[in-house]
Amino acid sequence: MKIPSSIKPGDIIRIVSPAGKVSEKHIFPAVEWLQEQGYKVELGKHVFASHFQFAGTDNQRLDDLQTALDDPKTAAIICSRGGYGTVRIINQTDFTKFVENPKWLVGFSDITILHSCLNSRGVATIHGAMPQYFFDNDGAPSENLKSLMKLLTGQKVSYSFKNGETNRPGKVSGELVGGNLSIISSMQGTPCELKTDGKILFLEDIDEFLYHTDRMIHQLKHSGKLDNIAGLVLGDFTEMKDNESPFGKTIHEIIMDAVQEFNYPVCFGFPAGHDKKNLALAFGLNWELEVLGQNATLGIIN
Repeated sequence: MKIPSSIKPGDIIRIVSPAGKVSEKHIFPAVEWLQEQGYKVELGKHVFASHFQFAGTDNQRLDDLQTALDDPKTAAIICSRGGYGTVRIINQTDFTKFVENPKWLVGFSDITILHSCLNSRGVATIHGAMPQYFFDNDGAPSENLKSLMKLLTGQKVSYSFKNGETNRPGKVSGELVGGNLSIISSMQGTPCELKTDGKILFLEDIDEFLYHTDRMIHQLKHSGKLDNIAGLVLGDFTEMKDNESPFGKTIHEIIMDAVQEFNYPVCFGFPAGHDKKNLALAFGLNWELEVLGQNATLGIIN
């Protein structure tokens, strides 16, 4: 696995919009803060473009992403937001120069496509907050931003968390992979299909029906993606929906039913995904997961 170099003051950070359109008010405060820390920030030519729900046409979004991927002077690429649209340009994206000269790529939600594609090419990435979520309501840097900057600057992180659900205990280590469940499910059978054997798998999602989540989890199970993982970490499953005729299971029950025959540790409640708290995770690095009762720790070990 290629791990991009840590960023340092004076380095160039590019912000691009490969998916949904974004407002200037969600980007400029982040730009100002990064510049105050000593970084040079460059915006994609079309970062604020608008084409229906997208941040510009497919060609415009691809042009900005490709320019950022290819630029040898760029130290990190931060995606402006998720939404939808990366899948429309992924087949035209050339990762050749990026793999030769990797830099950190940051984002979550729809950006899971890029995480998965780059993981399959042996490059580490960061599942973390995008500019809109860099600050608390009072304008102070959020925990999201602080955890992201730790990873970008080469610091190890270790998280302790708990939830009200019953976890499955255990202690394992392995490469961390994953992201948004809907995106991972949609990448099955493509060149960006996620490889999970021997790895700690992280999953989160938003605004899905319970029955649809059950279908996606079973799709991963039937395709063997849950058979040989080292452990399973569940983040936020936000604003989940039910039918008028109830599905009859909670998210916890859906997932535990699907993995009941396996022995690896499973934990719920990691604060990452589509909620206010979205702590950064470095995919492609080795992490140690320890689960005991309602408590768990997840930390980088290399």
